[in-house]
Amino acid sequence: MSVPSRVPRRVVVLGSTGSIGTSCLDVAASLPEWIEVVGLCAYQSVGPLLEQAARFRPRWLVVVDREAGRRIQPGELPPGTQLRLGDEGIAEMVRDPEVDVVVSAIVGAAGLTGTIAALEAGKTVALANKESLVLGGPHVMKLVRERGGRLLPVDSEHSAIFQALQAGRSDEVERLVLTGSGG
Repeated sequence: MSVPSRVPRRVVVLGSTGSIGTSCLDVAASLPEWIEVVGLCAYQSVGPLLEQAARFRPRWLVVVDREAGRRIQPGELPPGTQLRLGDEGIAEMVRDPEVDVVVSAIVGAAGLTGTIAALEAGKTVALANKESLVLGGPHVMKLVRERGGRLLPVDSEHSAIFQALQAGRSDEVERLVLTGSGG
């Protein structure tokens, strides 16, 4: 009896050249039967982004800083990889029907744009950007409810709280206290 083949989750990594993004790509590389990287995005780190593109051969490559992105020559892209620029490029990439999961790891307020675009499209967002919730919490959560997407915390305190709350009943929690660790 044969085991059915697994269809990998198609993942976009926003902030792929940062520490969380590179860690995510290391996991993806070790689990190719589970994860297919279909999109990568960086602000202006073109060199590392092109190295990642050569390794993963994604469908999409987005450089947020338009000037930096314009320095990429067509021959530098892997065959089949489409280059997009700016926030519009992020939105186009995350809304693609072939994208299953968006890892939102762009630092600071800049990460809100991709998070919102992905949730508007009903995607699962693996959120490593706390600022998306600090700046847009009510709107972000409304999009999750209305568009059928999912929000999964994947970094530091908010992931630890999420995991801890999964272990018990919500009525067992009276309050949560977060301290500012500095980062």
